[in-house]
Amino acid sequence: MLRDDALSGRVALITGGGSGLGLSMAERFLALGARVALLGRSGERLARAMARLSGSDRVSAHAADVRDPAAVDAAVAEAFARHGAVDIVVNNAAGNFLAPSEDLSANAFDAVVRTVLHGTFHVTQAVARRWIAAGRGGSVLNILTTYAWTGSAFVLPSAAAKAGVLALTRSLAVEWADYGIRVNAIAPGPFPTEGAWQRLLPTAELEQASLARIPAGRFGEHRELAELAAFLVCDAAPYITGECVTIDGGGWLAAGGLFNGLTRMPRPELKAKLAALRPTKPQPPA
Repeated sequence: MLRDDALSGRVALITGGGSGLGLSMAERFLALGARVALLGRSGERLARAMARLSGSDRVSAHAADVRDPAAVDAAVAEAFARHGAVDIVVNNAAGNFLAPSEDLSANAFDAVVRTVLHGTFHVTQAVARRWIAAGRGGSVLNILTTYAWTGSAFVLPSAAAKAGVLALTRSLAVEWADYGIRVNAIAPGPFPTEGAWQRLLPTAELEQASLARIPAGRFGEHRELAELAAFLVCDAAPYITGECVTIDGGGWLAAGGLFNGLTRMPRPELKAKLAALRPTKPQPPA
């Protein structure tokens, strides 16, 4: 969709960039001419990502836990020193797991909320302070989830944190527009990654149940999300800010309608059943 130089001369800082969707976005941004700074907690994962991207000298890795504001500020300073600037921030770092809410420990709840919500704030503020001081703008993209506005059972910490990031996105879009800073979000449905599948869809039964809820009949492909992310942070979308774009094959909409589950039935069978339910017209008296 985009020209090969759509991100030429730009530097993108991607949290959680060592694997999964973060790494896929990094690869796409590099292909579009950007330089990329990967920020992640695991040095081992970052090393594997660097090896995978070894053909480019436009990428760097910075180890930091996004829950620690001092570590984040140091990593951001490193990225600015390495690349001369940062133009784009993608807040992709996250944590999640399935658990009954009554069984959650305080530490488990805290770990997810601090990673998703506090981490997004720490990284965004660390970069934006430098933008504002330099009198320059930039683009922030936050990766959410479709239950950010509906909530979801059994992933309470993630749902609460993602809802907070959605509010952060919209709040900062208004507050920082005067500085030339755009803040947007993407809400993906299920996109296969090793980490997410292990924690959220660890069995074939759960995977099939998730797939059955998607009208498009398939899970998302990484290239689709990466292309959307690139569009939202490049010069093709300068007037878009405070927006959250859903990319889920119609999944969250299907979950909300009372009769949407009927779409899972073969259409000829469904039509036959519905036809049988129609009341017959009364016959006139002889």
